[in-house]
Amino acid sequence: MSGQPSGPGPGAYPPAGGARTGARAPVLHVRGRVLLDDERAVDELWVVGGRVTFAPPSGRRSADVVTLEGWALPGLVDLHCHIGLGPDGPVDRVTAEAQARADRDAGTLLVRDAGSPSDTRWIDDRPDLPRVVRAGRHLARPRRYLRGYGRELDAVEDLPSAVAEEAARGDGWVKVVADWIDRDLGPEADLVPLWPDDVLGAAVRAAHDAGARVTAHTFATEALPGLLAAGVDCLEHGTGLVPEMIDEVARRGIPVVPTLVQVANFAGFAEQAGDRFPRFAARMRRMHARRYEHVRDLHDAGVRLLLGSDAGGTIAHGRLPDEAAEVVRAGVPAAEVVAAASWRARELLGVPGLEEGASADLVVYPSDPRDDVAVLGAPSAVVLRGGLVA
Repeated sequence: MSGQPSGPGPGAYPPAGGARTGARAPVLHVRGRVLLDDERAVDELWVVGGRVTFAPPSGRRSADVVTLEGWALPGLVDLHCHIGLGPDGPVDRVTAEAQARADRDAGTLLVRDAGSPSDTRWIDDRPDLPRVVRAGRHLARPRRYLRGYGRELDAVEDLPSAVAEEAARGDGWVKVVADWIDRDLGPEADLVPLWPDDVLGAAVRAAHDAGARVTAHTFATEALPGLLAAGVDCLEHGTGLVPEMIDEVARRGIPVVPTLVQVANFAGFAEQAGDRFPRFAARMRRMHARRYEHVRDLHDAGVRLLLGSDAGGTIAHGRLPDEAAEVVRAGVPAAEVVAAASWRARELLGVPGLEEGASADLVVYPSDPRDDVAVLGAPSAVVLRGGLVA
């Protein structure tokens, strides 16, 4: 066992809250093996007043302590999720709450909402629902994205000002749709970039000036040179990355969220395109066929891979464990995938994991998910803001 970790005191974090936290809430004693990060693990920790502590609390009766045993790690993070989005666009609050609960019960306690047409700020007042880091609305062009999902800009030159506006609405992220099928090309229709390179560069600068980062939806190879030249901060899907681009992405440390659960649908997209858009269909089939090889190439090159389920729209929530299993199937070691789904993603978002005084957001499993990633799909306990919620 490594030595007792240290960290900032309780005053360094906002109130933890939680359905069962506070002075009368039972203390939680988590024991077995607690994974803190790539290097550190301990045999136990406690949750007192909704916060993590590595020092045994004094003056507590055994009846006031709830013991959770197993393998614990910081709550999972879904970096590509759409709470508030359904197949036809925005959903009502009841549906959005059900989405958030499904994510939570699967161990996802932190979500980067990578574009949503719904106002989900009310979730911030619900201590029983996952924390959400928002990227505003998807920024796209008319008829160049899914109807009802994004904010459609009539003029490409409006992108920088729209990015600044979405940065003000979000939580430090903006989502840009970089490529989509152009059906106006008829039988030659294929994935085409939406924005000129100079406009993309100005848009990313506008986001950075506002203190925000830009992540980009991208399937196509053709959109990537402009994104990289603009200084984009993260890539969603990234199915068009070719070897020389992969090396550059790795060199810059740009995270890629491969969303294999979504890429599994590419064959179906090709079938829907049929004979009407044969170029597009052929490309989608190629990307589908080599999806595992592609992710393995990213990993082998040293690209910073992180996990996102792309839940929302047509994909059910609570599927981050499925995404983890897909990435392992691609050839990425399970230990790397577990780290990417937990503490490494928290580091990207600047949200603490299991540190002294931090909000107690953790998941307990019956065995080590680094040995069998399927364990992520069956948590034995979920603790959010110090409350035992599942």
